[in-house]
Amino acid sequence: MDGITGKNFIFFNTKYRIIFIKLRHVSLFLASYFLGSSLISDTRYNHSMANKKPKKPSSTIALNKKAKHDYFIEDRFEAGMCLQGWEVKSLRESKVQLTESYVFIKDGEAWISGMNIAPLPTAATYTKPEATRIRKLLLHRKEIDKLIGAVDRKGYTLVALALYWSHGRAKLEVGMARGKKDYDKRATDKDRDWKREKARVLKHG
Repeated sequence: MDGITGKNFIFFNTKYRIIFIKLRHVSLFLASYFLGSSLISDTRYNHSMANKKPKKPSSTIALNKKAKHDYFIEDRFEAGMCLQGWEVKSLRESKVQLTESYVFIKDGEAWISGMNIAPLPTAATYTKPEATRIRKLLLHRKEIDKLIGAVDRKGYTLVALALYWSHGRAKLEVGMARGKKDYDKRATDKDRDWKREKARVLKHG
């Protein structure tokens, strides 16, 4: 059964179950019975992809994975840092290593040594960048007093765990830690290997 009405026409084809409607500025095409569901699902998929929000960039600059392997971390503190302009630019490019760094207290202030910030090729030559210079950490007085007590009286070690951005400023996560024995490290390695294997099995089914 077919039907046509001037410029605005409706065409019915019962054999293929296709309906085509054209009304001047509006065109709507509905596929045949056996393709209809897939077209609808594709439309929903495209709509969901269009509404999907882009992922936010990671705030992490660098991690000290060795610290978690060598130490039990019993408390954590967030510290600001006194940085030079070229250092901030290098951090934005993640040109930093924490592996050989260590945190210490001197004259009632917290400092980090051994943190390697590589200068960018574009760094001004008059600044004379020092990649591993000692840098001052910014903590509240109560936090510094707590760290002093933990190090001097309880034998804790202070380690740099991570560098990250917080509200546009570089922050350092400082861990109050105790060193692991060899058997503790072996247990950590076994646990890490097990987690990797479990993730691999789950991924590949």
